[in-house]
Amino acid sequence: MTFIAQLEIAFQQKANPENAFPMAKYMKNHFVFYGIKTTERRLKFQEIWKANKTEVSKNARTIALELYTKEPRELHYCAIEMLTKELKGKYKKEDIQLIENLIITHSWWDSVDTISKYILGQYLIEFPEMIPKVILKFSNSENMWLNRSAILFQLGYKEKTDFELLQSIGVQHQNSKEFFIQKALGWALREYAKTNPEAVFDFVSKSNLKPLSKKEAIKNIGRP
Repeated sequence: MTFIAQLEIAFQQKANPENAFPMAKYMKNHFVFYGIKTTERRLKFQEIWKANKTEVSKNARTIALELYTKEPRELHYCAIEMLTKELKGKYKKEDIQLIENLIITHSWWDSVDTISKYILGQYLIEFPEMIPKVILKFSNSENMWLNRSAILFQLGYKEKTDFELLQSIGVQHQNSKEFFIQKALGWALREYAKTNPEAVFDFVSKSNLKPLSKKEAIKNIGRP
């Protein structure tokens, strides 16, 4: 595809090995990087995106999947950012398969957290009837990243948060030894505490959440 070819050429030209090494190290060496800083990457990405606007709009899903077959992490970021904008208000019910695929492919917190909030979260706003089925599947999965996405998808929902659902997921995973699950529970609860601090404090005080989750959940509430 013209868009992907232009993007790869542009990123290869801007590659910076001195940046790539610490960027990879920060991600525990799970991925290779061109070494392009976020601001510079986004500027070049937007430029090429704008030049290929029609192609991208018509083929966003296919392009995203193709970008996800590439090794450089910056291309995965581009796929996520593209879908966040291109699919908003235009999701199809079957897109949940695409979303799940993105979550379980090249999984790490940097991609999963963004997908959870801005793609899975938006998809479920557009198809709220899918919440029980999707979140039950993701929360019960043996894939830890799907579990994390089920915890985090309501980030930004504020007063529209289904707190009963969040509590049930919290109880389900309260004994998890996974750092990324404990942290996610605390984060999701802390975010909802901005809307309803008393409810969060009450739940946390009565729960058997791990210490990390509790600490993260109530850190901004200002209660002992």
